[in-house]
Amino acid sequence: MTLLDRYVIRAMLGGVVLVMTVLLVLGALFLFVGQQDDIGTGSYSALDAVVFTALNLPQQVYELLPISALIGSLVGLGTLARGSEITIMRSVGWSVWRVSGAVLVGSMLLLGLAILIGEYLGPPLQQMAKQQKAFAKFANVSFGGQSGAWVRDGDLLINVAQQSSEAEFAGMRIFELSPQHELLAVARAAGAAALPDGSWQLRDFAESRFDVGRINTVVAPERKFTGSTSAEFLGLTVADPSQLETRLLRRLIGNLQANGLDARPQIFAFWSRIARSTAIVFACLLAVPFIFGNLRAAGSGARTAVGLMLGIGFFLLQRLVESGAVVFDVSPIVLAWLPTTVLATVALVLIARTR
Repeated sequence: MTLLDRYVIRAMLGGVVLVMTVLLVLGALFLFVGQQDDIGTGSYSALDAVVFTALNLPQQVYELLPISALIGSLVGLGTLARGSEITIMRSVGWSVWRVSGAVLVGSMLLLGLAILIGEYLGPPLQQMAKQQKAFAKFANVSFGGQSGAWVRDGDLLINVAQQSSEAEFAGMRIFELSPQHELLAVARAAGAAALPDGSWQLRDFAESRFDVGRINTVVAPERKFTGSTSAEFLGLTVADPSQLETRLLRRLIGNLQANGLDARPQIFAFWSRIARSTAIVFACLLAVPFIFGNLRAAGSGARTAVGLMLGIGFFLLQRLVESGAVVFDVSPIVLAWLPTTVLATVALVLIARTR
């Protein structure tokens, strides 16, 4: 790696850090403001809201990295272009692909940071934040390691393993106790969806009720369950598939498929995490053709505006694809890679056409 390589990488990473700092401050502010309605519920205080926000910052860094990489690369490399430093590099024999190579090295550093945060820091700290909030707001919740969350609802003990969407949960088990704490019945459901009236629609339901001298078993494709436990409460106790580490998602997919259950949301989340991290590389490369084009002499404001529009477009495409993964019967792997594939195609085509 030459001195010029390091110079380009330093300029690019400097722009990314600057943009990330701004976006992170705004994200933390909105997250903290969103906690105001919960302050005062149970023992949840303003200090708890600050801790909740702080614990969510690593996950926000992971989610904002693709957009920050795109806007930051435009700002950092654009500064070199405006100062004619890119022109000088071209005069000593640096081609567009040579500049792209230096940018690629810098993007690999960002990719390594994304893997570190996305796999080892973000999800555990975010889950810790949700659990601490649940402890502060509610008194009848506990966590049982890898077995998910346990919730007390009167004489019922409810165990949920995973959250499929905002109002849907998978792997729910219900234990009914007598006033003397004797086990009366055990029920399980492959899925549970919250209904508008506060009740639950259980899917693939099976119940074993213990009577004197015998066990009565009930099996039904669907069963309605009424309780005081809300979807919002359970959402604080379990993790959404998109918030799980890749290695945990792989184990979860294997477990669901081995039991003949629908694993499409988890498969989409698994490949979406990989594709989102890969998108960081192409987001950085997309900045290269712009510093040789009309934005070569533009100010940082114009480059930021262009990067913001591209970043918003990529973000909206991701959200559209996430909705399609649930609504349409399309391969979750194809949907997960679609935004990154579009971004990579646009970046490589523009670089190839740059003179």
